[in-house]
Amino acid sequence: MDYQRVFTQAIDRLHAEGRYRVFIDILRNKGMFPNARCFAGHNGPKPITVWCSNDYLAMGQHPKVIAAMEEALHDVGAGSGGTRNIGGNTHYHVDLENELADLHGKEGALLFTSGYVSNEATLATLGKILPGCVIFSDELNHASMIAGIRNSGCEKRVFRHNDLAHLEELLAAEDADTPKLIAFESVYSMDGDVAPLHAICDLADKYNALTYLDEVHAVGMYGPRGGGISERDEAAQRITIIEGTLGKAFGVMGGYIAADKMIVDVIRSYAPGFIFTTSLSPVLVAGVLAAVRHLKSSSVERDGQQAAAARLKDMFAQAGLPVMASTTHIVPLMVGDPVRAKKISDILLAEYGVYVQPINYPTVPRGTERLRFTPGPAHDEAMMRELTQALVEIWDRLEMRKAA
Repeated sequence: MDYQRVFTQAIDRLHAEGRYRVFIDILRNKGMFPNARCFAGHNGPKPITVWCSNDYLAMGQHPKVIAAMEEALHDVGAGSGGTRNIGGNTHYHVDLENELADLHGKEGALLFTSGYVSNEATLATLGKILPGCVIFSDELNHASMIAGIRNSGCEKRVFRHNDLAHLEELLAAEDADTPKLIAFESVYSMDGDVAPLHAICDLADKYNALTYLDEVHAVGMYGPRGGGISERDEAAQRITIIEGTLGKAFGVMGGYIAADKMIVDVIRSYAPGFIFTTSLSPVLVAGVLAAVRHLKSSSVERDGQQAAAARLKDMFAQAGLPVMASTTHIVPLMVGDPVRAKKISDILLAEYGVYVQPINYPTVPRGTERLRFTPGPAHDEAMMRELTQALVEIWDRLEMRKAA
């Protein structure tokens, strides 16, 4: 076996399909987001504007968050010391789990090292614990949810995206006594649409199913206290398990689930992805604590972000750019070709100092490649005008079709 040839061919396939991913070399400027410094292809740093960060509210730059992390660093040091089972449990972890449980109106919460891990570990464990469980999964669910369902080893049924009739058809086909779990997201981050939470919960009640909601792109962003779409729509109490991230709107790192104490205890006690992983550094946890507490009482950041997203969507539409319909803070611009998506991204960075990554397969289906903009409260109108003008020029240069 020529191992090197196999590896080379695998990378060559990505290049041939136009979806080889390049990570640019940047540093954010503290307190000045979305401004950053780019080192890629330059003799030293070049000022750029970041348009694709999932730090939606710039909480990773917030003075309260930075101060809390600095205080924790000097108080307890850098690392956690191990897994939660062996030396890695701290009072910071306990406090944050209590805050997250309160955020979602649940009895308990459990921290993980990332949102990916919280999805994979929880879904895999649930499927193994529930005898004969069948998991019903929205077709656009995140890769981490798909991995968890696959690793559970249980039967799965994939329903068409947000299609309640199809979901009910699949639920009705199962035996009434079969354990069932419906797994879905609130905000689907590539299209920016929202799941009908109450309607899904109605079906769960009708067919005696548990519900698992991924709120990764909604926690901190929606609801009076940042509890997500489930808080905004007053559906949190109907959801069995709510999963979220600490690395997007909360601006730091980590993932979690919130549920009743028994379910949390089961996951804590059985999930390998929790048991055998070094816990989050207390420095990170302290920063998240500050972010969660701040966003529970402040809507300034959420309001600013929503206003910025609405403004950018309107500018794109007025300029005839193919902005996709979105009811959330996500602003996707359809390209439909991986090579062109990468080329547009490269031109924006090299010529206009604009950083936005192309979104290609497998993140989105082939033929729906796009640029995904995430304007935040610090993206002002002048930045948006410059971005829109740059995109119009590039669209014309590449002779690409504009919206009707």
